[in-house]
Amino acid sequence: MKTEIQVIRDLARQYKEMAADPINQQRMDLYRGVNDLNMIRPVVLIDELPWNEMNFNGELTCVSQDPELRGMEWFLRSKVFQWKYFQCDMVVSPYFPVMKKILTTGNGVGVVEKTLATDAANGIVSHEFEDQLKTEEDLEKLVTPVITYDEEGTKKNFAFISEVLGDTLPAKLVGTHIGAGTWDEISFFRGVTNLLFDLIERPEFTHRMVEKLTEIRRSVFQQYEDLNLFAASMNTVHCTPALSARLPSKDFDGEHVKMKDTWGRAVAQIFASVSPDMHDEFDIDYVKGLMEPFGLVYYGCCEPLDRKIDIIEKIPNLRKISITPWADVDVAAERIGTKYVLSSKPNPASVAVSNLDETSVRAELKKILDACKRNGCACDMVLKDISSVGHNAENLFQWERIAMDLVKNY
Repeated sequence: MKTEIQVIRDLARQYKEMAADPINQQRMDLYRGVNDLNMIRPVVLIDELPWNEMNFNGELTCVSQDPELRGMEWFLRSKVFQWKYFQCDMVVSPYFPVMKKILTTGNGVGVVEKTLATDAANGIVSHEFEDQLKTEEDLEKLVTPVITYDEEGTKKNFAFISEVLGDTLPAKLVGTHIGAGTWDEISFFRGVTNLLFDLIERPEFTHRMVEKLTEIRRSVFQQYEDLNLFAASMNTVHCTPALSARLPSKDFDGEHVKMKDTWGRAVAQIFASVSPDMHDEFDIDYVKGLMEPFGLVYYGCCEPLDRKIDIIEKIPNLRKISITPWADVDVAAERIGTKYVLSSKPNPASVAVSNLDETSVRAELKKILDACKRNGCACDMVLKDISSVGHNAENLFQWERIAMDLVKNY
């Protein structure tokens, strides 16, 4: 273990040097500029990576055998690797984050599924879900979970990590972020086909299901607040810049983080094929109340929202909207204008090839940036959901160079 600890400390020293670079503060200013609708230039980030395809030179190979040490090593090693090869606008904080240990009794329903993988080393697999919520009786299985903060376990973990790091890098206890993905949950519990048919054929049953899951999530949010589990200051919220002059709130006491001190987030990805009216009725009407206590709100993920801005902006404290490759960015930018952040998600398929097509990537990114400039949108661009880089890490590095060239000349 002495050898493993030494490896971790060597990586921690590199990480500390990264954190000390003044460019971090400059990038934090960029984050705030975007989220406060006073953009300096668009922010570019890359996240959700197929790390199994990235280790082209051995720099991502962990040596630690102990599971806890291996987790520490991987965190540091992957951050050092990303800083070296494809930084974009990543920000490195001057500490090792130690997450609070959180326990839950669960909501009474589990996911029953079959999976199919084409690459055993890749976490992206196909899912076939078994319907767990077919009947009114099944809805009775849903219960409100009890959330517990494992303070003793957290302190033990913090002491262990601090001892391993020694004087190379300070450790810091941090809170977390959770969102409201009611329809993501339902798709896991039921499967896609069942829930889509029931929107039409059993709307009353569907409303009862959403109401129950919404109340469960409301309770979970409140329990997180009561137990002080939320993070007040986050660099990112689901892969996008999170810093803002609005957060935490002006009356934040510096210790107890309330919902108003942090981001709320909601999604309904499975509603990509649902009409605006149905999206409004079965999701937005429920999301409005859930998001009201939060300081700022980010809505959306992979669902195309370009023609649904009018219903989304009913959400209180809305600040950021996700615009995916399946949305028309020109339509979205015109409707978003200067009111919200347009969080663009360029197509990850562009890097899932043998060799990157630079002309195509440049055209895609330029179209996004031109639409935002034309309509005065504050904008971030996040390449995420990357299931493959075509086993050619250079694709990602090249994408980063193109994106940064475009935004620096914005």
